Amino acid sequence: MGPTASGKSALAMRLAERFPVEIISVDSAQVYRDMNVGTAKPGPEDRARVPHHLLDILPPTERYSAARFAGDAARLIAEIRGRGRLPLLVGGTMLYFKALTQGLNDLPGADAAVRAGIDARAARHGWPRLHEELAKVDPVTAARLQPADRQRIQRALEVYELSGRPLSALLDAPGREASATAFLHIALVPSERATLHARIAARFDAMLAAGLVDEVRSLRERHALTPEMPAMRAVGYRQAWQHLDGAIDLATLRDQGIFATRQLAKRQLTWLRRTPATTFDCLSASVQEDVIDCVARALPR
Repeated sequence: MGPTASGKSALAMRLAERFPVEIISVDSAQVYRDMNVGTAKPGPEDRARVPHHLLDILPPTERYSAARFAGDAARLIAEIRGRGRLPLLVGGTMLYFKALTQGLNDLPGADAAVRAGIDARAARHGWPRLHEELAKVDPVTAARLQPADRQRIQRALEVYELSGRPLSALLDAPGREASATAFLHIALVPSERATLHARIAARFDAMLAAGLVDEVRSLRERHALTPEMPAMRAVGYRQAWQHLDGAIDLATLRDQGIFATRQLAKRQLTWLRRTPATTFDCLSASVQEDVIDCVARALPR
């Protein structure tokens, strides 16, 4: 586990050189086909060297959920162990890790009518106003969201309207249907936030150079997408969509994309602080060897 740009994929491939692993992606964007550049999806060479799972399993027009991930991952874990190999779960979608290891909280499902009402209020007053509305009923959730984060504001308000309880309280409640598998939790956490931010900027620039905007243009041509679909709400894709619509220029796309990625990393680190795990400094020159030693000690002899 770790924030974006912490070196999770490189570490996974290094572990695969030492242990008989198969990798299960824990990434809510890498499940989508044709989304490669902006998701930093493992390339053909890495996928040929080590089996990877839960990549390219859906078209970008569909939805994927934490509940579905938990079921898919549990099945894959059993299959991989049945082959005498080690399942290695790698990614930064923290809710997916929680759904698998701790079980799902009893959250209400999506309600189209409630969402339509929230969207209508946002169209009249703007998402910052709805963020203020959320702060009155769920200050804990509002404090961790940006006033323009419409997807998460919408969901938090929807949960409150349907259940009468704050999303933060429901997430803190004990989960259900947790996996019986024993996990070794390894977290990559930066000792210096500024260095992680520099990595994030360099990675986003590399994505732009590799054709992120062209990838989104192709997605729009090949699929019946809208900007409200989960795939197109992913960091980088949302900003590239706005650029293609003429709403922002390329320089603004870059600035907003890097800022959004930094906010994503901040949320991921907040999750990790609340998650019991063996923590390693992702900026350490010895991090890969240190993690290998940790895994070797944990495995049965």
